[in-house]
Amino acid sequence: MNLDRWQRPAWLGLPALLLLAVFLVYPLQEILRTSFARDEGIAPLFEDSYFFGRLWFSAWQAALSAGLSLALALPLAWLFACHNFPGKRTVEAVLLIPFVLPTIVVAVAFSALIGPNGTLNDLLVKLPGIESPPIHLMNTLWAILLAHVFYNVAFSARIIASSWRAIDPRTEDAAAMLGAGPLQRFVRVTLPQLRNGILAAASLTFLFCFTSFGVVLILGGPRYSTIETEIYRESLFLFRLPVAAALALLQMLVTFTAIAVNTRLQTLAPAQSAGRRVTPFTRVSLAGALTLLALATLLTVAPLAALVERSFHAGTGYSFYYYGLLDENARGQVLFVTPLKAVRNSLTFAAFTTLLAVPIGAAAALAAVRGRSTLLETVVQLPLGVSAVTLGLGFLITFDEPPLNLRSSPALIVIAHTLVAMPFVARTLAARMRALDPGLRDAAAMLGANPLVTFVRVELPLLSGAFAVAAVLAFATSMGEFGATLLIARPEYPTIPVAIFRYLGQPGATNLGQALAMSTILMAVTALAFFAIQRAGGRDDRF
Repeated sequence: MNLDRWQRPAWLGLPALLLLAVFLVYPLQEILRTSFARDEGIAPLFEDSYFFGRLWFSAWQAALSAGLSLALALPLAWLFACHNFPGKRTVEAVLLIPFVLPTIVVAVAFSALIGPNGTLNDLLVKLPGIESPPIHLMNTLWAILLAHVFYNVAFSARIIASSWRAIDPRTEDAAAMLGAGPLQRFVRVTLPQLRNGILAAASLTFLFCFTSFGVVLILGGPRYSTIETEIYRESLFLFRLPVAAALALLQMLVTFTAIAVNTRLQTLAPAQSAGRRVTPFTRVSLAGALTLLALATLLTVAPLAALVERSFHAGTGYSFYYYGLLDENARGQVLFVTPLKAVRNSLTFAAFTTLLAVPIGAAAALAAVRGRSTLLETVVQLPLGVSAVTLGLGFLITFDEPPLNLRSSPALIVIAHTLVAMPFVARTLAARMRALDPGLRDAAAMLGANPLVTFVRVELPLLSGAFAVAAVLAFATSMGEFGATLLIARPEYPTIPVAIFRYLGQPGATNLGQALAMSTILMAVTALAFFAIQRAGGRDDRF
């Protein structure tokens, strides 16, 4: 066998391409075929105004959520890009925690904060003259918008701040010399240069909110339904798979358009400026910065603190009561497993996902970087353009007969999680691989080392931190995945997010307490994983 042939970069991408072909492209073409195969597929979308209403609501709530997020993200970006202050990196990391949390945790956290029995109402009814809970935000649009802003504001601020740092400060100096005041300089000089960064943040936020599932499902209730939640409803409750497939096709058209716009905006991003100055605080700007940080911190910390507080609030006092019930099946049903079993399922699925996603993603990243293949790198990122619920629907339609009758197999959950995690692994490792000094490979080649030996003996030790980041990222992604798992998980194999959703849907304080305890555990695991990534990954904005 010719060893050189198998050392060519293109071969390294084959495992990822095979995974995508069988478990992404094949299910998507089945969705396309199913949506056009029968009259009950595409036809109802044009005949029933209800579906147009779901599309319209999905679009305008996503646009409104993006607008509200940007309204807070823009001043945050100014603060992070133009100023230094003690604890800045810690503040940035804390504010970014919501973006990495599973959507089910975000939804439960807001339920714990603003629900009828939530922390805020519990505090307010203790005030004189207030006899009943005054806050009624559950199952309203405001609850959805609040959660979306909570989820996206720090991420949007990070993108805009990166663009702000790339602005050449000499353009602002020239405007000042011509007599322009601070407001004029911002509106006429800075803001136009931030346009692509703002639009990039807006397009991604729109995409995340358009495909929002857990937040809308739990906080919006039956009154508010997006295309994403309607796909779930048509699949599992009405059993109209052709209609669900048609909705998934419509959603993919919107999401891929948003991704194309964002990709185009990223290519237009300017190179990082080497001379960005730190602006000293004035008395007014300091007061504004403190107010801004207080508001952003309150928005970030309050729901998470409420989640923890409610998980320990049992009866008349605080205790570990609900945590002690995690090994009990309060329902007493055969197909309703204990929360602790769901935790074990999640840990098992996450471990296998990490073992698959990291080597496959690493090989694809190495193939793209060594082969200088933008096409391969783009193809590996395709799962990011497909919502998790659409992916789960594709699995339901496709893998229900030999030779790939996997619908009842827990392996399908691992495959779904691997598809979701692999693009993040590949993107993280590709960025670090490009940062390696190519002279190291040249020196090893001059000493007689072949490409495989060079990678194992020279490059791999330098990439150990990046591999640790990728592994933690894959593990955390699997632990928090909700949309696809909800559709394909068997009742006896629920993960933590699925179990949380099931327990929330049952009456009684015990079921709610167990859901809160599981949500707190999942939040803690995700937050610890995020801080581990931050510590290993540094301040690379690309990550």
